[in-house]
Amino acid sequence: MRRFALPHDRRPCLSGRAPEATALRMTVHFHEEDIPAGLFAGASSIAVDTETMGLITPRDRLCVVQLSDGGADEHLVRFAPDSDYAAPNLKALLADRSITKLYHYGRFDIAAIQHYLGVVAAPAWDTKIASRLIRTYTDRHGLKELVRELLGQDLSKAQQSSDWGGPDLSDAQKEYAASDVRYLHRLREELERRLAREGRTAIAQACFDFLPSRAALDLAGWPEQDIFAHA
Repeated sequence: MRRFALPHDRRPCLSGRAPEATALRMTVHFHEEDIPAGLFAGASSIAVDTETMGLITPRDRLCVVQLSDGGADEHLVRFAPDSDYAAPNLKALLADRSITKLYHYGRFDIAAIQHYLGVVAAPAWDTKIASRLIRTYTDRHGLKELVRELLGQDLSKAQQSSDWGGPDLSDAQKEYAASDVRYLHRLREELERRLAREGRTAIAQACFDFLPSRAALDLAGWPEQDIFAHA
């Protein structure tokens, strides 16, 4: 396991909550092929994201899985081109039904994890779905925009389109990957308050519960078709 520390300024969010400590040092832990046994023991929720070679899941292999329990550390798991994706510790964590998995656009991540790791990473909570249900005053529901508006932080997306399958990942790639899970717990807290305020908690939960089925439809050949449509 390798790790590197990053100074990360945690400024107060814009929701009126108490300011958090500034200049909190974040540590990104880098693992090859699996996580250590017992990692995240006792966690009730973990943030999950993936990096792949592209957007077509069966074609574009899974390269990195990112994880965070909402604390000061993030964990990156990198898979080699010839990986057999055994990863018993990671699979056990993702398949654990007692742990909620937080995503931003979990439909893609759940499908990638199911296809390559062979487990359903649920139950799910999705900040993008929650944003679409509650932030009806905008059409901007990307993670960068959510973090900016709700938490008052600037999130760089400069490494979004880069080669995740190379022999080495740059520090910039590692920071980008880590930042995709760094804020999901705090976003969930704020979005849960807004969903409750507008009476949309139940419909949001129903959408989250459907995510593994939506991902299975994508993998089975219905990625773009709306099977609920009349036409």
